[in-house]
Amino acid sequence: MKDLFSPGDQKVFKKLVTAADTAGFFDSLVHPVYSTFSIARDAEWCGRLFVLEMKDLDEEGIGTFISVNHHAPAFPGEEVIFTTTLKEIRKHEVLTSYIAMAGDRLIAQGEQGQKIFKQEKLEKLFSSLKKAKQDDE
Repeated sequence: MKDLFSPGDQKVFKKLVTAADTAGFFDSLVHPVYSTFSIARDAEWCGRLFVLEMKDLDEEGIGTFISVNHHAPAFPGEEVIFTTTLKEIRKHEVLTSYIAMAGDRLIAQGEQGQKIFKQEKLEKLFSSLKKAKQDDE
């Protein structure tokens, strides 16, 4: 894992809200606005922007948590700008906070974490969990 960033460093991600990002479950539209679920996905991507530069070729990031405080709607066709700030690197865990704005309107804010592991370790973990699941069936 590369030591490239310090607390306070920022990444910016611009997201154009589409109909696919709106609030709905299965085949039912709830509201024609940017869903909390989609915000969480895009906020996790923002934290991953740090991870992509930090991880070595034999490493991968995996999400550890995410919080979303959803304040206001954003509509299809609007651009939402996520600004993600590195809070801390705790061993191999990258902790960030973010705000999401549409113009001067605060859409959401929260925190996010990802841990960087050796790919080999992740593959072993996933294999053992799959095997345990199969043994239980």
